[in-house]
This record gives sequence, C-alpha cells and structure tokens, in this order.
Amino acid sequence: MFKMLLSTAIATATLSLAGPALAQGAGELVVWHAYRAAEKAAFEKVVEMFEKSPAAKGTKLSTLAIPYDAYADKISAAVPRGKGPDVFIYAQDRLGGWIEAGKTVEPIDFFLDKPTRERLLPGMIDAMTYKGGVYGLPINYKMPTLIYNKDLVKTPPKTADEMVKLAKSLTNAQSGRYGLAYWYTNFYFHSALMNAFGGAVFDKDGKLTLNSPATIASLNQMMAWYKKDAILPTEPSEALIASMFNEGKAAMVINGPWFVGDIDKKINFGLAPLPLLEAAKAPLRPWMTIEGAYVAASSTKKDLAYEFVKFLTSEEAGLVLAVEGRQLHTNKAIYANPKVGGDPVLKAFRDQLETSVPMPNRPEMTMVWSPATTAMNKIVKGNASIEAALKEAHASIQEGIDALRKKK
Repeated sequence: MFKMLLSTAIATATLSLAGPALAQGAGELVVWHAYRAAEKAAFEKVVEMFEKSPAAKGTKLSTLAIPYDAYADKISAAVPRGKGPDVFIYAQDRLGGWIEAGKTVEPIDFFLDKPTRERLLPGMIDAMTYKGGVYGLPINYKMPTLIYNKDLVKTPPKTADEMVKLAKSLTNAQSGRYGLAYWYTNFYFHSALMNAFGGAVFDKDGKLTLNSPATIASLNQMMAWYKKDAILPTEPSEALIASMFNEGKAAMVINGPWFVGDIDKKINFGLAPLPLLEAAKAPLRPWMTIEGAYVAASSTKKDLAYEFVKFLTSEEAGLVLAVEGRQLHTNKAIYANPKVGGDPVLKAFRDQLETSVPMPNRPEMTMVWSPATTAMNKIVKGNASIEAALKEAHASIQEGIDALRKKK
C-alpha cells in the first residue's frame, strides 16, 4: 500500500502507452492487477488453475500487471470507455467513487449466492457493499498490528499502559533508540487510536464527523505518547521505521503485512494484536483495507468474469494465495489448514482482524487524506493546537466534498 513502484512521470507514460496491451481475443478474459514478486507468481498459478476448471469453459485468461501508482487512474480512464479488462482487482477505498462515476463496476447481486457469501470471513462482504448493493468479492485484507523484536521484548504488552511502561524502559533518545515506532503523523496509522475512542470520518449517513470529541481525544493520546512519554521518534516515515527496526533501534512497531517482507533476517521478530487502550476502554482498532475483485461494467463476458471472481474466493485458490503469495485471504476455511493457521504471520494478522475496522469506501474519502495529513503535521510540530488544526482540516475536507457533490 505504501510502496510506489514507479514515479508519477513513469506512471503517466505507462498509462498513455498501454493501449495495445488492452486488445482482447474473442475467447479471452482480460484481468488487471498490481501484484508483483511472490503475490504475482501465486496469482498466475491460480489463473492457470481456473483455466483448467470446468467453470472456465475452455477460455484463456490474459493478465496484465500494472504499476500501483498508475493503476487507479488507469481504471478510471479506460474502463468506462470500454477499453479496460473484464475483471480488475483493487482495494475497496476507491469503490464508491467508481460506482458514482458510473460505467466502471458491475453490481453482482444477481450472481451472488448464499454459499459464496458464507465461505467468506465475517464483515468482508460489507466492504464490497455500497448503498445496499454488492459490487465485488473480497479477496484479501491488510491492516497494521504490533510487531516486536523478541530479543528486546520478551512478552508483548496486552494494554497500552503496559506498552508505554515497556517502551519507556527501552527508549534512549540520545542514542536514537525508541521503545515504540510507527508513522503517527499518517492518518491511516492514526485510525487505530481514533477508532478506539469511537471516532470516525463519516457517520452512517455519510456526514463528515472528523472534528469530534472522540477524534480530539485520540490526538491528545497520540501527543501524550510523543511528548509526555517521549517513546516515539521524531519525523516518522515508513523508511525510518524499517531502518530502526532492522538496526535494533525500535523495540516495537505498528505496521502491516507489507512491512514483514522488509524485516532483516537477523531480527528475531514476533507479532501480537494491538493492545487495549485503557483511556478508551477499547482495543486499538486499525483501519483495514480489503482488496476486491470486480467485474468491469464494460465486459461482454460478465457471466464468465464473475465465475473467475468467485473462484478467487474459493478454498482451493485461497490456499495458494495465502501459502505461496503470503496474502491474508478472505476464505475462512483456509485458516483451519495447518499451513495457514499454523503460520505465525498469517495467524497474527487473522487475529488482528477481530478488532479492525474496514476503511470507508465512500467517494468523499479521497478528500480526506491531504487535509488530515496537514493537520497531523501541524499538531506534532506545534504549529497549531489540536482543536484548531482539526477544525481547519474539517472545513477543508467539507469544502472538497461540497465541490465533489456539485459535479454529480
């Protein structure tokens, strides 16, 4: 999620030059994705499995791996014009925007049956639902959890008070060592605190609720960890946190499955659910992104496209994607398999799922990131009070939302 594969310039060039790659044979199903490395190899294996299954009816699949930073714009530009794939795979955060724009995502309520719903982990189908309709099937999920250095932390903390006490004992700012490190100025990571206090970006009716007492309380808690307890490094970033953890200078980090692959082999690490936050009387509840497979509205092979989408959620496909692709698959049956349930990394993130919150899939969410990031940085640098920064961000986001809604 946080690793861009190419610069914006390269992404733009890729988008403009992709036309010839979109050509589609008569007996061919075209699928877009953004996988690479082990995820890509596992996905291609699943594609071959589908081609050999009766559901494929002899159809061949043509897959196109697209650089992540070009992907969302490419979907928005190509699919409504009928020049895209039959199936595309992407996280749920852009789903509402594509539905509102029209001619992008096909509703699948007509195809979706009870057995398919029941094979999925609880709550997953909700992330694919918008205004009462289902528009895709969830394939995998990602969220942050607590990752710790076992040589420094013998027993992971179960409460935030325990975490702070332990982090203080492991912090020596002069030598650049900290007990806890996470990208606390990034609103995505801050969501765990906001959600614990009962805060939210939008209410159930879509009204902006960012500037709430709950969000203010969560920011006060974050600043207490940073200033009062002094257990967090200054100017955090994904690269800094990875470097600190690999150098043994961060005892505990809050990060997701994408981080695990960057951990140095010399680090003896463990994973544990995020702790209970006593001040909120609730556990830290991180945002979860759920990657879905969607039938393109412009596809002329919607029946077959849905069959492939459904196959991606099967136990057969799930085992390959989890064991070989290291994905957190949405099929609940695979976690009974020792290769998945007995895997410490996959099991840890499956455990974190119990207290995670799906990221909003409303189109207005795209208006949130920049103002929220600006507010977080102003607060941490002391350039504005929590209340003032949040009020300013709320107004800026609402202005963007109002402009977005006028375009409809």
